[in-house]
Amino acid sequence: MGISFGKKKSVPVSRVTEQDKAILQLKQMRDKLKQYKAKVETKLSNEREIAKELVKNGKIEKAKLLLKKKRFYENNIAKTDQSLDNLDQLIANLEYTQIEHKVVECLKVGNESLKNLHQMLTIDQIEDIMDDTKEAIEHQRQIDELLGNQLNEQSLDEINKELEEIISDSMPEVPTHEIQEEKIKEKEKERTRAKVAVEAD
Repeated sequence: MGISFGKKKSVPVSRVTEQDKAILQLKQMRDKLKQYKAKVETKLSNEREIAKELVKNGKIEKAKLLLKKKRFYENNIAKTDQSLDNLDQLIANLEYTQIEHKVVECLKVGNESLKNLHQMLTIDQIEDIMDDTKEAIEHQRQIDELLGNQLNEQSLDEINKELEEIISDSMPEVPTHEIQEEKIKEKEKERTRAKVAVEAD
């Protein structure tokens, strides 16, 4: 009888897609192949040194067997390189395909938005708006013509005179008395200098 009436917990939706999992597995396989290649290359360098030692010690058959083994490893490295190239190309193709998929999704959303906007305004509505705009412009032009015809040359002269008065009223007054005082002081300094110069001679 212990029934609880709580909400069901929603399972979080994973943002990892199947393509992401595939890319991860391919990258893990690529890393394993690189590790294998490094391990084989280390063996190859060791095998050559060991073969030289065997030849010095007169063990030619063992050296020959070791060189066959070395050749086998070299073939494996070539196959590993080919597999690595294939994996890298497949990973790049998958990643690019994911990008293309996102681009297509964005295009779908954009097209839907554009369709919705087009449905909001029909061609007739746009034509009405354009006609209203033309009428408003024509109306304003007529108003401008009426106002322009009423302004004759006498009116323009009066407007210019009024503008000059406004400009002269708005300009600050030039303090003439201070300038005259400064000129007087400057002349007195010059006279004093001249006297000092005469007395010095």
